Amino acid sequence: MKNITKSIIALFAVVALSCSVEDVQDRPVIEGVDSPVLTAPTSGAAYVLSPANATAQAERFTWKSANYGGAVEVVYTIEIDKKGNAFKTPKDLASRKSENQASVSVETMNNAALALNSTPFAPSEFEIRIKSTVGTEVMVSNVVGIVITPYTTENPKLWVPGGYAKASGYPNDWDPATSPQLSASAYGKVDFEGFINFNDAGSEYKFTSFPEWKGEYAAGATPGTILASGPNNLKIPAAGYYLIVVDTEKLTYSATKTAWGIIGDGTPAGWDNSTAMTYDKTTKVWTLTANLTAKEMKFRANNAWDYNLGDTGANGTMEYGGDNIKVPSAGNYTITLDLSSPRNYKYSLTKN
Repeated sequence: MKNITKSIIALFAVVALSCSVEDVQDRPVIEGVDSPVLTAPTSGAAYVLSPANATAQAERFTWKSANYGGAVEVVYTIEIDKKGNAFKTPKDLASRKSENQASVSVETMNNAALALNSTPFAPSEFEIRIKSTVGTEVMVSNVVGIVITPYTTENPKLWVPGGYAKASGYPNDWDPATSPQLSASAYGKVDFEGFINFNDAGSEYKFTSFPEWKGEYAAGATPGTILASGPNNLKIPAAGYYLIVVDTEKLTYSATKTAWGIIGDGTPAGWDNSTAMTYDKTTKVWTLTANLTAKEMKFRANNAWDYNLGDTGANGTMEYGGDNIKVPSAGNYTITLDLSSPRNYKYSLTKN
């Protein structure tokens, strides 16, 4: 046993000698000498991005190599951040090992711009640089300013700021960012709609194309028309819950007051009359507690069939003129109708 112990001690001694101070001192020290230099693009380059070209090259970034005092493998990263943010929260566009260029697609650049909170379809200023890394040694290149106009394939929206907001259950008066929205039917469309509560008659409002005071639409010279700019606010005729419809190509709009209820052979009044629901401006939903039978029902506005909502596909999302909704079983239910998310209208039937 003593012999084994002596052998182990001797082995450690050999290892210790092989890792002498002289050996450590003779190892090359890696340190940055010359930073990389970004050579393309040049300052002021502008990119108007489009989903039609998502897979195409937006830019080929090139740079001069960094010098770390020897033949080492260098990792280069293209970083982008909003102008003036000093690269506190950069996004990576690409990363390469010991190369001097990288092709970045439209989609990659677009995703980075959106992740940095730029507004779709509006130009934003950014800064780019090259970061070089060898182990823990990092150097950065010169900074180049560029302009990117990103896109989104989500349904276009309009914001509806106005003096009605706080009294009607929304956060702030005349604040586009926190105001209710209207949504177009699909990407590239100009047919906007949404439901908004107006607590007071004569309430004033406008439409904006962004969650800020940009791309405004004001009241036109004749009722039902809007202007792509102008000082005059739109006015709601009477307090109520309104379906707002806007066409930004024809420059027209309408505001239809609605009061919602349920109808059908599964409801208290059958198919003859709607049973009225109540709107809550805090929860922003219509509600009703009623006894239902195991038959069918729908939602409709103003005790008429001009605006009625059903559930085609029984998936909890409604469509105008959609299929009748089947009541699962007879009983007392709390029924909710949520029209607060434009073109994404939902309901629930909860048995009590």
